[in-house]
Amino acid sequence: MSHPLIAVVVAALFASAPVIAAEPQRYRSELGQLRLEEVAAGLENPWALAFLPDGEHLLVTERPGRLRLVGLDGSRSAPLAGVPEVFASGQGGLLDVALSPTFPRDRLVYLSYAEAGENGRAGTAVGRGRLSEDRTRLEDFQVIFRQQPKLSTGVHFGSRLVFDRDGYLFIALGENNQRPTAQELDKLQGKLVRLYPDGRVPEGNPFVDRKGARPEIWSYGHRNQQGAALNPWTGQLWTHEHGPRGGDEINIPRPGKNYGWPLATHGINYSLLPIPEAKGTTVEGTEPPLYVWKKSPAISGMAFYDAERFPAWKHNLFIGALSAQALIRLQLEGDRIVHEERLLESMGERIRDVRLGPDGYLYLLTDDSDGRLLRLGLEGK
Repeated sequence: MSHPLIAVVVAALFASAPVIAAEPQRYRSELGQLRLEEVAAGLENPWALAFLPDGEHLLVTERPGRLRLVGLDGSRSAPLAGVPEVFASGQGGLLDVALSPTFPRDRLVYLSYAEAGENGRAGTAVGRGRLSEDRTRLEDFQVIFRQQPKLSTGVHFGSRLVFDRDGYLFIALGENNQRPTAQELDKLQGKLVRLYPDGRVPEGNPFVDRKGARPEIWSYGHRNQQGAALNPWTGQLWTHEHGPRGGDEINIPRPGKNYGWPLATHGINYSLLPIPEAKGTTVEGTEPPLYVWKKSPAISGMAFYDAERFPAWKHNLFIGALSAQALIRLQLEGDRIVHEERLLESMGERIRDVRLGPDGYLYLLTDDSDGRLLRLGLEGK
């Protein structure tokens, strides 16, 4: 029997060892041949990634509750210490990760995750901790936001984290599969919220002075938001959300506006019956989606392309698809989506997150118990 200390050392060495990547794979697209490379494997249901300023390492969340440092050489660290305990059930667990806009100075890392409450219910929480100098732990982790009340039995947590150009933190939330709550302003289900980086509520939020409304709310009437990104050309936040059976949609959320769920939807229940509260695809007093899929690809992750490496991708938006097992490319003209193409469908893997890397490549996470970090570019460009 091996000595426990030796086992720990061997495990740590293995965790940091580079993985020998498979040969690059090539796929067709309308804009040229795609080259897909495996950067790292062996990630358990990875959910989100964030590049560190060195451009060579990423923080990757794994839904069971682990945060790892992953190198572009394929190395994977042992799980970082200091990560909060998560509600790892159903769709719950450790979810999004984002760096502070002033990370080079404060080294703050933000995490969203499912947090357990009473009676087996849970809700989305967001906290932040300081990445240690040796990058092995988060120090002084503090919760800055809790979705109230806690209503989820394991589904529809959202959630994505985005800082805008003014330094506000947006948190895109799900409605915990409690449909009416998305319309109830005294609850944080089905809402987009806006906060200061320390969790304080900005005075300019639309419901700050409304009695019976949560002051954190920016917009409402959302179902399960699993994509959010800042448009680099306009500075506006875009989000997307899962519909039920049909009706996945993209929105540009405006302050105080109602985006319809469950009153307005293009989808039906998984039972094939109508949504009980639905009044149609468009309802007076609610905002229509910018873009909608009648058949749900089950969208997750979102990245605008504004790099110089692949000019053919300029002014395109890329979105991961889970059930459709594809990367969706949307061509933009201003705020209009004028063309859609499905990429990587023959790969046959659920794509959970997509981000633009500092090198101009797209980086994808596949949603699997043996998930992968992939790098995508155009061949010969």
